[in-house]
Amino acid sequence: MERVKNIIGLLALTLLLFARVASAQEIVVSAAASLTNAFDVVKKDFEAAHPGLKVVANYGASGALLKQMENGAPVDVFASADEQTMDQAAAKGLILPGTRRDFARNALVLVVPADSRLALTGERDLAGSAVLRIALGNPDSVPAGRYARECLELAGLWDALRPKYIYGNNVRQVLDYVSRGEVDAAFVFSTDARQAGARVRVVREVPTKTPALYPVAVIATGQKTEAKAFVDFLLGLEGQRILQSFGFRKP
Repeated sequence: MERVKNIIGLLALTLLLFARVASAQEIVVSAAASLTNAFDVVKKDFEAAHPGLKVVANYGASGALLKQMENGAPVDVFASADEQTMDQAAAKGLILPGTRRDFARNALVLVVPADSRLALTGERDLAGSAVLRIALGNPDSVPAGRYARECLELAGLWDALRPKYIYGNNVRQVLDYVSRGEVDAAFVFSTDARQAGARVRVVREVPTKTPALYPVAVIATGQKTEAKAFVDFLLGLEGQRILQSFGFRKP
């Protein structure tokens, strides 16, 4: 009888330890800064649907997140704000083949501080002497910055406006600059302008040569089963509903 009790006790302890390990199971999702608010909700709902699985979100400029992965950062899912960065991740063998999917689309907008007295109607007005500072993401690492450069190149203004540029490390930093009135105008995603609410005024949606598509993929060295479950949730009805509630469009 004592032996049976010991065995039962050992089994109970084993199950308890297993439960504790399972409850501590995590996946790391590295996602573009513009996804912050939407992914916070996606993360919460995904965890509710998958008890014992925790999502650790890491937000930043897509290019910076790619560098982190190249340097060995533990990541299970990567969601970029552009195709170019995901192309680079694929070329470096960082993503699991066959798992890449486009899950959302965005648009680039020109915004000004809410109390701005500048009568801007489009990007060509940025060349005026009253506009001194224009914020945009660093095109080398921030997709929104690359889209802004495309817009200004299409308008023939990229080089002429260089002295006015204030670069941000990610699109949310750019949004902060214009929200606080530290710049005269800025280029951000439409979803970011929506998050800023009454702090900014949208001048207009601007044209870009490349569509602002958001791809997601499972990382080759990550926890594949759990990571795939997150990607499936993101692409499913609930994930898409959440994204669209934050202003993202269908890819």
